[in-house]
Amino acid sequence: MLLLAAIGIRISDGGPVIYRQRRIGKDGEPFEMLKLRTMVRGSDPVGVGTVVTREDPRVTRLGRLLRRFSIDEIPNLVNVLRGDMALVGPRPTIEAQVRDYSPRQHRRHEVRPGITGLAQVQGRAGIGWPERIEIDVYYVEHRSLRLDLRILGKTLWMLVSGQGLAPD
Repeated sequence: MLLLAAIGIRISDGGPVIYRQRRIGKDGEPFEMLKLRTMVRGSDPVGVGTVVTREDPRVTRLGRLLRRFSIDEIPNLVNVLRGDMALVGPRPTIEAQVRDYSPRQHRRHEVRPGITGLAQVQGRAGIGWPERIEIDVYYVEHRSLRLDLRILGKTLWMLVSGQGLAPD
C-alpha cells in the first residue's frame, strides 16, 4: 500500500514522496516528523492552526484518498522506531503553536507524541484547538495500558469504518 501511494505521488507531479515537518515532541524537544505528501509541492501550512478542509485546493486528488484512510501517516512509524513518537499520545504540534501554551497545556509534552491519540478518536479535526489540548492533558494525567489499548481499538475501528476520519 505504501509503495503504491509513493508511486502515485511521484507520478502525479514528480515531487517528493515524503513531507518532513519540524514538530515538538517529548519534553518540548523538536524532531522531524515524516508523512506522505498529500498537498501540491510548496504548500506548507498557510498559518498557525490552519485547518485543512475537504475542499482545500492545496490537497491533491490522491492526497484526499490518502488522508481519508490516514495512509499519509504511515511514515510516522519511522518516527516511532527512532523514538521520537509513540503509537499513542498527543499528536505533535508545530513550534509556533507551542509558544502560546499555558503551563498546564505544556503537560502534553510529558509523554511522546503519538500517531493516534485520545483527541483523534474523540473527534479529530471536528473539535476545537483548546478542547483538543485539554483532551491531550487529560490523556497525560490518566494514561494507562488499558486507555492506550482502547484508543488503538477505536482508531482501528475508525480506519475500517471511515467514521470520524475526514476533516470537516
